[in-house]
Amino acid sequence: MVTIIAILIMLACVVLAFFILVQNPKGGGLTGTFGSVSSQVMGVKQSGDVMEKGTWTTMGIIAALTIVSIMFFTSPKERQQQNAPQQSGAPAQQQ
Repeated sequence: MVTIIAILIMLACVVLAFFILVQNPKGGGLTGTFGSVSSQVMGVKQSGDVMEKGTWTTMGIIAALTIVSIMFFTSPKERQQQNAPQQSGAPAQQQ
């Protein structure tokens, strides 16, 4: 289960990187890339809102997945106790 969550976190990180790289810090971003076509189709303000909402949503997904992944991890002490052989109450007899 931890492997599946780790893969989902990595995919969400790639999506987050896409959202961040597409945005332009000076306000152009996606709208500046496509010129007037995007302003006619989506509108200048709307494309910025979509990128910002996508960034925040993806960050929330990553945060939630990391918190959920903690539930599936066990401490090293618990793992040692699980892997240790069970000892019976009676002492071992020598022959």
